[in-house]
Amino acid sequence: MVNAARPWRVHALLRGAIVLAAAALLAEPSARAESPRPYRIGVLNEAWAANHPTVEGLKAGLRARGLAEGRDVTFELHFTEGKRDELPAEARALIKANVDVILTNNEAAALAAKDASRQIPIVFTLVGNPLAAGVVSDLARPGGNLTGIAGGATQIVAKRIEILRTLMPKLRRVWFIYRAGDPTDAAAVAAADQAAKYLKVELVARPVESADQLKRALLEVRPGDGLLSPEMDALDITAAILDKSLKSRIPAIFATAHWVARGGLVSYGPDLYAQGVQAAGIVARILQGTRPQDLPIESADDIALAINLETARLLALDVPRKILFRADVIQR
Repeated sequence: MVNAARPWRVHALLRGAIVLAAAALLAEPSARAESPRPYRIGVLNEAWAANHPTVEGLKAGLRARGLAEGRDVTFELHFTEGKRDELPAEARALIKANVDVILTNNEAAALAAKDASRQIPIVFTLVGNPLAAGVVSDLARPGGNLTGIAGGATQIVAKRIEILRTLMPKLRRVWFIYRAGDPTDAAAVAAADQAAKYLKVELVARPVESADQLKRALLEVRPGDGLLSPEMDALDITAAILDKSLKSRIPAIFATAHWVARGGLVSYGPDLYAQGVQAAGIVARILQGTRPQDLPIESADDIALAINLETARLLALDVPRKILFRADVIQR
């Protein structure tokens, strides 16, 4: 009986070995599929360097969610050193690079990416008013392939005038100089005018189309006036406002702390690094399979106040304690 069973057992063992070998061969492609290439994230902006604070915040936010650079994600960083007209070509280059998602900074970059692709998910940041800029048509249901973060420029502009008035109690006029045709700043004029009337100061809204017009507008600014920088830095308006502020000792308020670090008096607006961290949460959800059109536009989580005390001394301004207590960044 024992000897008679051996041939059957031998055949059974052979069949088992063949089945196991076949299973191993079939399993090999699946094992490879478990290690796909890292997600490729494209970044499009007008920055002067690759390490823009929003990009650094994005990387930090993704690391905090377990997505390590090199292992899980890689980055295609395209920046134009302030050349807005190069954004469309750089957007098309990102499409050719076969990126999985695109992060943009500022409305011009968002619109360039939107024009370049209707399929690749786009997450925008540093867009003050996505509706006015034409980036999306609905904040709750953005549709298409875009979602992102709204900076709240229309609401923030009123607070900026209030801060300027607090720093300079005798403020009589506020000059709001911005690029003609800019939809975000144009949409903010009504809110700025309402805030100015409430604070009993005059708003002078001055859209400009050229460097000459900008120069002539700044020549009209007088002692006792204040300057409100635009949300979007075009035509070098913000740099010109900073120069006018320091040379003529005219208080000015800016959109980001970047200008306070360069000598500007005060800024109030979305924190660039924090907005990158916030955007990382949206990017991670998209990489996990959520469609951008199903993600409502978020409001900026972190609005920062920065003050430069050295510039305040130059302008002979006493900074109230409530400004110091509220400030997120103090330059001494």
